[in-house]
Amino acid sequence: MTTELRVLQPSEWNEWFECLELAFGGVAEAPEERELVESLTEHERSLGVWDGTDVVATSGAFSFRLAVPGGALVPAAGVTMVSVAATHRRRGLLTSMMRRQLDDVRALGEPIAVLTASEPAIYGRYGYGAASRQMSLTIDTDRVRLNVPEGTDEVRLRYAKKDEAVAACESVYARLVPGRPGTPAHGPGWERKSLVDPVSSRQGGSALQCLLAERDGEVVGYTTYHIKPEWEASGPKGRIVVGDLAALDPAGYAALWRFLFAIDLTSTVEARNRPADDAVLHLVSDVRRCEIRIRDSLHVRLVDVGAALEARSYRAPMDVVFEIEDAFCPWNEGRWRLTADAKGGASCKRTEEAADLALSVRELGSAYLGGESMGALALAGRVRELRAGAVAEVSSAFLSDVAPWLPRGF
Repeated sequence: MTTELRVLQPSEWNEWFECLELAFGGVAEAPEERELVESLTEHERSLGVWDGTDVVATSGAFSFRLAVPGGALVPAAGVTMVSVAATHRRRGLLTSMMRRQLDDVRALGEPIAVLTASEPAIYGRYGYGAASRQMSLTIDTDRVRLNVPEGTDEVRLRYAKKDEAVAACESVYARLVPGRPGTPAHGPGWERKSLVDPVSSRQGGSALQCLLAERDGEVVGYTTYHIKPEWEASGPKGRIVVGDLAALDPAGYAALWRFLFAIDLTSTVEARNRPADDAVLHLVSDVRRCEIRIRDSLHVRLVDVGAALEARSYRAPMDVVFEIEDAFCPWNEGRWRLTADAKGGASCKRTEEAADLALSVRELGSAYLGGESMGALALAGRVRELRAGAVAEVSSAFLSDVAPWLPRGF
């Protein structure tokens, strides 16, 4: 029987989502999580493959605005909910969905597509490059102390109920978005995502706790967390599992961390998604007892090379010609001249001039948010220097002042 690729209809969502759940192990989402995902689904951007009456593959996209170096918010497709049924592997279904999706993204005028990969090896062949990293920490709070900045004691901390805290937390989040490349601006409904708290996902921990940091009556930061009680013969060894933690200034930031370190009956703080350059690394007394682990996070795909490179700013003047390989989106292939002025403004146009650097669109995606060095990619043989000094010129210009980071998945 032949398969059919088409846009998802709202009435088909349950069957479509069940195909996705089965592909990811068959564990059903909690009802409140399922309801939130359905409410956020953009049906017109969701694709499915049908074999007769059965859904055998899924993919979707969210309409985002993503922060890039310089603070601009660039339209982006947040690729999500991608799956192929185990019964239909190696039939080209994933490639057909990626083909249709990137064509649609281009037609919508979105310069970039982004995703988080369950298996990173899959998406490189479609032009996605790992562009940001996330750090996880497991901190021994019995032995690690914090050296906090001046003003920390002036920050007031208070518990807040989830419904009360949503607006305040989102206000802080929105103010921080432009300063951290890789962070998506939230549209309606997304404020609920970080506060959904089904019992099934707590793994023996408490209900989600929310704490606000205030100064002069204004919320300047917040954190969410679970407490997982644990006991040994010698006494309590509880664990704090951090969800979100964000603040507008160093004092508010330090006050939140100090609170988490001091919660009674606990000896460990675990944070599973922090930026690779998180300032907490400079507050702790012993970074070796923080058990740092780094992994890939956001993968970036330049759908329109010219528009994408013009949308961000650069740290230094630059004039370079790229020879770009992009077999999957051939409209990007060829030579592009990227120039940036001293103020960070950029122009990227097609050219017939001799190339200075040769690379694939995947490497360009990796470097796009300023977290991956073009020099490191060249040392790995993934970027070829055709003009002496071009790698150093581009590396200096592309890097971001802060590491790119995706605070919440999608």
